[in-house]
Amino acid sequence: MALTQAWADTAPGTEAIPETPAQRVHGALRLSFVACASGHSTLGRLFQRAPCRVLFPRVEAGDPVQAVLLTTSGGLTGGDQLDIALSVEPGAAACFATQAAEKLYRAEPDAPATVIRIDLQVAGGAWAEWLAQETILFDQSRLHRTTEITLSGDARCLAVESLVLGRQAMGETYSSGTLHDAWRIRRDGELIWADAWHWDDPAEARGRAFALGAYQALATLLYAGRDAGDLLDAVRAELDVLDVEGGAGVHNDILIIRLLATDATQLRRAVKQLAAHLRAQAGGCCNRMPQVWLC
Repeated sequence: MALTQAWADTAPGTEAIPETPAQRVHGALRLSFVACASGHSTLGRLFQRAPCRVLFPRVEAGDPVQAVLLTTSGGLTGGDQLDIALSVEPGAAACFATQAAEKLYRAEPDAPATVIRIDLQVAGGAWAEWLAQETILFDQSRLHRTTEITLSGDARCLAVESLVLGRQAMGETYSSGTLHDAWRIRRDGELIWADAWHWDDPAEARGRAFALGAYQALATLLYAGRDAGDLLDAVRAELDVLDVEGGAGVHNDILIIRLLATDATQLRRAVKQLAAHLRAQAGGCCNRMPQVWLC
C-alpha cells in the first residue's frame, strides 16, 4: 500500500506545476499616408508589431485610400497594451477603420487595465477618418483608452467610437469593471476639446437614469472642420427619425454627436447612417460606410 501511494505521488502528471506569469501583449502600429503628384494618396510609412496588423483593401470610386486595423490576438485583457500612431500628411486623404468589434475580456483581479492609446495627426489640407467598430466590454474588464487628435491649419477629421456593455444575444451583462475613455483634440497646438468618461462601478452608473439608465450601448461621433456648424441642422433632423436617443452640438468648429441605445444593433444602424451622411457631406466620400463595416 505504501509502495502504491509512493508511486502515485511521483507518477508523471502529478507533480506540482509552477505558476508562470500570464502572457501580455504590447502591440504597436505606426502608419502614415502622403499625397502624390497624381492627386491620390499613398502609403508613406508603416511599422507594425503583433498583435497589431493592417490591411489595405481596394476602395470604391469616390472613397479615399483605406487602412483596416486588426488585432490578431482575438481580443484584449488586463495588462495588454496597444499603441497606435496614425498620420495623414499635407493634402492627403485617408480612412482608418477596424476590421471588427474589439473585445475586452475579464481581467484578473491583480492585473492592470488594458491600455489603448490612439494618436491621429492630420496635416493642413488633409482629410482623415477614424471609423472604429464597436468595443465590447465583458464583465470585469478594465479599459483605459485615450484618443488624441492633432489638427493643423484647415485639416478636417471624422471620428467614431462605440461601446457595447456586454453581448445581449449571449445573455451577458457588464456589471463590474473599470472604464476610462478620454478624448483630446488640438488644432495648431491649442486644445479645443477635451472629454472623459470614467466609472469604477458600472452597475451603479447603470442604475441612475441621469447617468446611463437602461441603455446598453453608446457612441460618440465627431467631425472637426471649419464647416461643422453648417452640418448641425441636417444631423439633428436625422436624429429625430432614428430609433436611438441622441443629441448634437457644435463647439470650437467640432460637431459632437452622442448616441444611446438599449440594443447594440440599433446603435450600429444609427452610427452607420450618421457617419455615412457626414463623410459624404463633409468629405465628399461615398454616402455609405467602408465595406469592412458591411461584412
